[in-house]
This record gives sequence, C-alpha cells and structure tokens, in this order.
Amino acid sequence: MSMRQQGNLLILFGILILVISMGMRQSFGMFGTSFIDTYDITRANFGLALAIQHLLFGLAQPFIGYLSDKYGYDKVLLVGSFLYTLGLFLVTVFSNALGLYISVGFLVGLALSATTYVVVLGAIAKIVNPNKRGMVFGIATAAASFGMFIFVPITKSLLSHFELNVVFYIFCLFTLIIGFLSFFMKTSQFDNNSNNIDNEESISKALYCSKTHSGYWRLNIGFFVCGFHVAFIMTHFPTYLKDGKIDSEIATYAFALIGLLNIFGSFMFGTLADKFSKRKLLTGLYFSRAFIFALLIIFPLTNTTALLFGILIGFVWLATVPLTSGLVAQIFGVKALATLYGIVFLFHQLGSFLGAWVGGIVYEKTGSYDIIWIACVFLSILAAIIHINMDDKKIEYKNL
Repeated sequence: MSMRQQGNLLILFGILILVISMGMRQSFGMFGTSFIDTYDITRANFGLALAIQHLLFGLAQPFIGYLSDKYGYDKVLLVGSFLYTLGLFLVTVFSNALGLYISVGFLVGLALSATTYVVVLGAIAKIVNPNKRGMVFGIATAAASFGMFIFVPITKSLLSHFELNVVFYIFCLFTLIIGFLSFFMKTSQFDNNSNNIDNEESISKALYCSKTHSGYWRLNIGFFVCGFHVAFIMTHFPTYLKDGKIDSEIATYAFALIGLLNIFGSFMFGTLADKFSKRKLLTGLYFSRAFIFALLIIFPLTNTTALLFGILIGFVWLATVPLTSGLVAQIFGVKALATLYGIVFLFHQLGSFLGAWVGGIVYEKTGSYDIIWIACVFLSILAAIIHINMDDKKIEYKNL
C-alpha cells in the first residue's frame, strides 16, 4: 500500500472515530427525560453530570494532546476507547446521581478527550498538505456533525424499543469499534514527509511562545463562548422544546437538524478557510450566532421556529472547529498542534461546563431558560469583537 493510500485510510478511519465518539456524545441530551423518569435524578443532577463530562473533557485535553504528540495518536485512542466503554457500561450498574457523575461525567469525559478532535485532527494534520488543511479539518468536523445527525434518531428509536440499560450495552459496542480503528491511526511512517510538516521548532518552543501570544488567548476566549453555547443547547434544548409543548417528533427533527446542517456548515467554513482569512470568518460566525439566538428570543416557540432554529444554529454549530484549529496551526505550526489545540479545547470545555450546569440551575430557580438565551446573545457579540483585530500571523521561530 502506497503512502498516499495509507494517508487516505488514516483520514477515513479518523473520520469514522469522530462520527462514533462525537455522535454518541451529542445524543446524551436525549437521555435526560429517561434518567429523570427512571431514577431519582433531577434536571440539575443531569445537567451537572454532563457539566462534569464537559469539564473533564477539557481538563484532560492539554495532557492528552501532549501525550498524542509525544507517544502516538493510536495509543491514546486505544486507551480512550477503553474508558468510553467502561463509562457507558457503568451507567447500567449505577442508578443514582453519584453513579451518573462517575460514569457519564468523569469516565466518559476523560474518554472523549482521547477520542475526538484534538487527537484525530492532530493525526490528520501530520499527513495533510498545509494548503488543504482547512478543507480536511472541515470534512472531519462535518463527520462529527453527521454522527450527531444519525445518533440522535438512533437513540430515540432505541429508547422507544429497549430498556435504558440495553441501549447503553449497544452503545458499548460502538465504542469498542473505536479501539479497533485506533490500530490504523499510526503517523510515524509519515514523519519524514516534509511536504506535509511545516518547518518548525520543538513542542516546548511552541508552548513557550503561546504564553504571551495575544491572538492565542483570544482564541481561547472565543472557544470558551462556543463551548457555553454548544453544551447548553446539547444538554437542555430537548427539554426546552418539551416545556414549549413542541411535538416530540418535531423536537427530534429539530435536534437532529443541528447535526445535519453543520455537516454543510463545517465543510463550507473549512473550505473557505483555505482561501480567506480564518480570523474574519470566525468574527462573522460569532456575529451570526448572536443574530440566531436573538431570533429565538424574539419569536414565539412553535414547531416552525424550533425547526428553523435547528437549521440556522446547526450551520454554525461546530464550524468554529476547523477555523480555530486551523488558526492554531497557522500561527504555531502542526508539530505541537495537539498540545496547543488541547489547551484551547480546555477553555471550550470550561465554557461547556458552565453552559450545561448553569442552564440546569437557572431553570430550577426561575422555571425557564430565558436568562441563558439572553446570555448567549451577549457572549456571541463578545466573541465576535475580540476576533476582529486578532494577531493571526505565523510565528517565525528562527527570529526568537
């Protein structure tokens, strides 16, 4: 098998890993009602469990990224597959809030850090030519959204036909597939392919430079906002639609449409990133989010507006990923991409922790999510503004 064929196979398997890992992760909101009805668990308990998951997902990312860059993406993915399977299996053993915090929260959170963007995009970046990196990152991100599109209806169907424990046994089979695919994610054979690796310094040098780089810290703040949006919607949107008396079929379609439309959005923004300023694209994307959230607040919640929101927010749902990761690679190169993007993703997950947790708390205190929707508007505007004049020029290590 030629090097090109091996590279294409690695990209394909990386995409399949993202479909499975992110697809299941983004369907967890569908379990909220089942957990609340089956166990002694409140919305706040469920929100906190997913908040813990988001937090561990983020806290582990810099370390996972460093281990991936240093020891190999295949090894990290294999360990992640094991943790994912263990976490899902333990859901069937525990039946209270503490068990949910340990299984879906702690273990699945760690597993996600080792089976998603930081690891997979880090591996792909090592074999893809820099002038095609944005497009390939966009395709990989779109794959994760496709996972959401297919796993949301799959989850709904499984929950309507099987007991809760059986659904998680089936999910365990999917996570074991990630372990199998990890054996094909080695990148060592591409290390001497100078066409795909930028001329750059060591990981430690890139880390040193990132500490004082204003553009890098603006990316961290922007991704924090993105995480807040995504986690709040992913955790509470299904129950928000239920509270609004939206037909359950329509609610499922609205949630699934987020994943479907982001397939197109991620691919489009990823492709545009190879031709236009990633910084300007990110600015426009965050302003678009503010407009979409404002529309949801202004117009009454109906079947039509629920579907329209799913379509619009879906188009910009994870389109931040190819742009943000692409900017990290553009500024610092790919040698330390998994490490530096892992730190950025940590901030994303800190935002996710607050989005999932505070969303539940606000609902318990006020009986609605209105305050959070308003906060989403203002956070979007903030994220857009800080990217306007961001320093996105490539670092010249030889001049340091």
